[in-house]
Amino acid sequence: MATFASPAEELEWLAAEIARHNRLYHDQDAPEISDADYDALMRRNSELEAAHPDLVRPDSPSRTVGATSTSPLAKVAHARAMLSLDNAFSDEDVADFVDRVRRFLRLGDEEPVVMTAEPKIDGLSCSLRYEKGRLVLAATRGDGTTGEDVTPNVRTIGDIPHQLPGEAPDVFEVRGEVYMAKADFAALNMRLLEEARAAGDESRARQFANPRNAAAGSLRQKDASVTASRPLRFLAHGWGEASAVPGETQYDVMRAIAAWGLPVSDDFVRCDGIEAMLAHYRRIEAKRSGLPFDIDGVVYKVDRLDWQQRLGFVARAPRWAMAHKFPAEKAQTTLHAIDIQVGRTGKLTPVARLEPVTVGGVVVTNATLHNADEIGRLNVWPGDRVVVQRAGDVIPQIVENLSRDETRGTWPFPEVCPECGSAAEREPGEVDYRCTGGLICPAQRVERLRHFASRHALDIEGLGIVHIESFFKDGLIQAPADIYRLTKETLLTRERWAEVSAANLIAAIDAKRNPPLDRFLFALGIRHVGEVTARDLARRYRSWAELRAMVDRAIAARDALVQAVGETDEKFLARQAKELAAIAETPGVGPEVALALIDFFAEPHNAEAVAALLDQVSPADVVHETRASEVSGKTVVFTGSLETLSRDEAKAQAEALGAKVAGSVSAKTDLVVAGPGAGSKLKKASDLGIRVVDEAGWADIVKAAG
Repeated sequence: MATFASPAEELEWLAAEIARHNRLYHDQDAPEISDADYDALMRRNSELEAAHPDLVRPDSPSRTVGATSTSPLAKVAHARAMLSLDNAFSDEDVADFVDRVRRFLRLGDEEPVVMTAEPKIDGLSCSLRYEKGRLVLAATRGDGTTGEDVTPNVRTIGDIPHQLPGEAPDVFEVRGEVYMAKADFAALNMRLLEEARAAGDESRARQFANPRNAAAGSLRQKDASVTASRPLRFLAHGWGEASAVPGETQYDVMRAIAAWGLPVSDDFVRCDGIEAMLAHYRRIEAKRSGLPFDIDGVVYKVDRLDWQQRLGFVARAPRWAMAHKFPAEKAQTTLHAIDIQVGRTGKLTPVARLEPVTVGGVVVTNATLHNADEIGRLNVWPGDRVVVQRAGDVIPQIVENLSRDETRGTWPFPEVCPECGSAAEREPGEVDYRCTGGLICPAQRVERLRHFASRHALDIEGLGIVHIESFFKDGLIQAPADIYRLTKETLLTRERWAEVSAANLIAAIDAKRNPPLDRFLFALGIRHVGEVTARDLARRYRSWAELRAMVDRAIAARDALVQAVGETDEKFLARQAKELAAIAETPGVGPEVALALIDFFAEPHNAEAVAALLDQVSPADVVHETRASEVSGKTVVFTGSLETLSRDEAKAQAEALGAKVAGSVSAKTDLVVAGPGAGSKLKKASDLGIRVVDEAGWADIVKAAG
């Protein structure tokens, strides 16, 4: 993980990284990390927020669930949010959970806390809405508040009744998991391979990585007949909106749901106390590999519904439920080869090719080695005997080398991208090598194109990921400049494009031929150059020509330093980065950004791609338009919650008044605007004697400036 200058910077990185992994898992069914690694990110986020409550973001991962869908399926709002669950990883965590319930409910030591316990199945969350007993709507979880309408698809699943018996309430939402049994998953992959062979193109066989991905991909089909051809199952574990609840306990309601004909786990039980909970956990863990479906833990829920109501919810999870995760399962095998894969953000990930081995009931042939440092730590080479585990039951990884040989050195990690031949660089303090090919690297192009057209970059309306992937696949766009070469005539030759839709997209593209300089710079997707940094650089240099001249000076200075010293070890790189950052002469632009700019523009392929893009677009110069005010030339800090405007709006107001907005309070701060929940920044401002106003006071300052 990268090093961070402040908790605020780390929280910003965590929010972006967790959101990315949420999109990969929930929306694209293509996770890049294990559940355990994801849980570690979430725990770190929670630790930082607990230590710095004033830094909690409105879009914090602790307040959000899942990911907003980008699929073409219709969206539907949930009557009651579909939340996530907090996790336990040890017996002590479970004991803490029970103690928290006791304290919250103020129970006496002798009063029992009865829980239900059931396997946590690894599938796709789904809500089934019944009205007058008839199935009227089925929806995926999505981001917790809005999901995808999969009603026609769900009607093809044999486990799910279309009509409940007469005793069912007028409105009742059954919630559970759509899944695929392990044997059915293996048969489906074999069928897809055979179909590809029959078509004469085995290399294009679409095979799923695991049963969860297969279930998600099968359910979220535009054509319900495809779903009908897939062996999907359903297991109920709860409910959402209900006009009446058939019981006073979790156990009784789930038994009623089972009586209506919906499947409920055979291992759903009541547990009287923590000893019974842990005993059931161990029973399920022992028979886990023999279960027909994948599970990754056990879910505990407070049995009494009146207690559930009193306990309520935190931002993203109920206080009355907890998921107790299983440890990863392990096995021994032989490492045959180490291949390098290039991710959509340019990260080079080493992948171990293994002698096939069964781990937790799944045959494993590949495993992640994470990065060069992990290869060095394990000291693995092809031919070694290794221990493999399925971390979080998703992505296998090597955890131990049984053939260590410290005398042979470390396996040589490549310093050139295997996809495009561009240099692969590792910045000081970073663990990952990244391809600098950027705009020309085949592995990164689709993601780079999506970012280029996205809302916070060029904001090309109507050019979303679906169109980008389609255009890229067919060779219409390979680089950003190609977007501007699209024509209405070309679009009209494609399926599902009509005169109006084609004209609208071309008009939207043409409207972005003179983008603001900061948006253009951000759209290039340069590592470490986010929206704020791009804006700072644009305001400092005002024109593309001046900005590029600065970068060229930094590249020349870097080359001179390397030639003079004749080495590029990490200490030298750190000193070099510090010197080059000074060339940028921009507040907030540090060594990481300076090196990222140099690496990007020094790569000839990137320079050529940008030059081609500049034949199509002309970034607009920055014109500073500010009004005289009492904060002109001063530094302002916003802290706490703003109730009448967003942080971006507040910052724009301050900058329009000639003020500089800072993220932290220091002796150089002139004014602090504090909303509800302001914490350490407000205290520091008070200690330093800095003027503090509330949101109404800030509005008066803005109004006075006209």
